[in-house]
Amino acid sequence: MAMAAPYTPKPITDIFTPNDTDINRRKCFRKVPMKVLILGLGRTGTASIRAAMNQLGYVDTYHMMCASIENPPDCLLWHDALAAKYLGAGPKFTRADWDALLGDCQAVCDWPAIAFAKELIEAYPEAKVVLTNRDVDSWHASTMKTVYWRVQDWELRWLSKVSWAAGMYYPMLKLFFDGFFEGDFPNRGKDIFTKHYAEVRSLVPKENLLEFRVQDGWEPLCEFLGERVPMGGKFPNVNDSGNFVERSRRRNRMQFFNVLVRFVEIAVVAGIGALLIHLVPQI
Repeated sequence: MAMAAPYTPKPITDIFTPNDTDINRRKCFRKVPMKVLILGLGRTGTASIRAAMNQLGYVDTYHMMCASIENPPDCLLWHDALAAKYLGAGPKFTRADWDALLGDCQAVCDWPAIAFAKELIEAYPEAKVVLTNRDVDSWHASTMKTVYWRVQDWELRWLSKVSWAAGMYYPMLKLFFDGFFEGDFPNRGKDIFTKHYAEVRSLVPKENLLEFRVQDGWEPLCEFLGERVPMGGKFPNVNDSGNFVERSRRRNRMQFFNVLVRFVEIAVVAGIGALLIHLVPQI
């Protein structure tokens, strides 16, 4: 497996992002079977369907948030996979590589996973495929205001040079958009959206594919998966568009505070070292 960057443990000074875990999945393996590949693009209700799958009892559904805010070292593996596919750098991922990255999950959705729709279908032919969808124009507008904004976020770019988590996340996010959307999301996004859906439909037998919009609710999803419809509950509606920028900026601030603490620690250690050097000749 080609490495995008060497894994480094989470600094003890990252005290403002205490919920970020630090698992090096290059050493992991599959623990639960992969059952469902949710291959609709991000911003098509993927956060909602992740919540729905959790409610149905599936052992986690991998989502971009798993890498961006939950376990940042995952970004290193995604970068490896993207570099192999779009830059020809390093070997392409095998099922063993996917098992290492996704081994704790029974389902996967959202980007960057959707860039590997064909590869995941081939790696897990036994898995069912769900294709979340929405109107392409509203999808494009939503993505422009959220995830594409994040790619252009100057604070995140700066942090990627000094922050442990951002230093893994931003290069991966940038490579995903440059590769999957051919470096021009504003102009190429809608066409690539259409081509992606056509490709998935061509790869999956109709009996193993569910085209789904979150407005469809529980019934078609549960029937397709062979699950009981949850009693008395509406289908989850996790719409984060309204506060996406606010949450991203809050995350930036917390990462900046982490960096500040680390710089203070370095300054203190350097100061103590200088004092000791000054005192040693006098002892």
